[in-house]
Amino acid sequence: MSVQEVSISTAITVENVRKEFVLRHTRSLKEALVWLLRGRRGDLSKKFDALKNVSLHVGQGETVALLGLNGSGKSTLLKLISGVLQPDSGSVRTRGRVAGLIEVGAGFHHDLSGRDNVYLNGAILGMTESQIDTMFDSIVEFSEIGEFIDTEVKFYSSGMYVRLAFSIAVHTDPEVFLIDEILAVGDEPFQRKCIAKIKELGAAGKTLFVVSHDLDLVATVCERAVLLEHGQVIMDGEVHDVVTELRRRSAES
Repeated sequence: MSVQEVSISTAITVENVRKEFVLRHTRSLKEALVWLLRGRRGDLSKKFDALKNVSLHVGQGETVALLGLNGSGKSTLLKLISGVLQPDSGSVRTRGRVAGLIEVGAGFHHDLSGRDNVYLNGAILGMTESQIDTMFDSIVEFSEIGEFIDTEVKFYSSGMYVRLAFSIAVHTDPEVFLIDEILAVGDEPFQRKCIAKIKELGAAGKTLFVVSHDLDLVATVCERAVLLEHGQVIMDGEVHDVVTELRRRSAES
């Protein structure tokens, strides 16, 4: 099902969403031969439920952290909200422009310059050429790319990717901003700059949905947190309470 528009008071609505992936395991030559001799009976792959009937509602202007141990389904849910993936069942609905920093430089074309990728990514995120023209100098200034803006991005470091991708996304003036571990890459001064910008977006009434393993960071940026475990929501509440619960579970695992 496609991502749809929702009511004015709700920015994100996820209802009874299930997402399944097929894991293909490498088998030994003997196992593969037996499988062939049996007429290909039995499946060499395994199905995995990344999300199981997940439901949540995020109000306009809320700042929400999506937390959980590795493999809990956080990135999958974020990709469903951004429209990168589609649910197998259930529905995902959003309101307004959604800017997602899901994978660093995912929308970049490696053989194009930083300048060309600003226009390419800006268009992907819904900006017109004239809007990008107006924002271009500000985008470059915030990214700190400087003279490298006309260099092909295949020569960029991971930190340069992050700076340019983040700068483009925040300059699209999104209603909903999705962030997946984007602050884990890049130097500390730029991370602080990004955090300040995220707080500024939140203060301006934008909806923020953040995935991060940095629990201290999300506790300062977000007011609410949703805890996932094995593809299911097990807690939804005030961020400090959810962080405390996640730390307890991490210590026990």
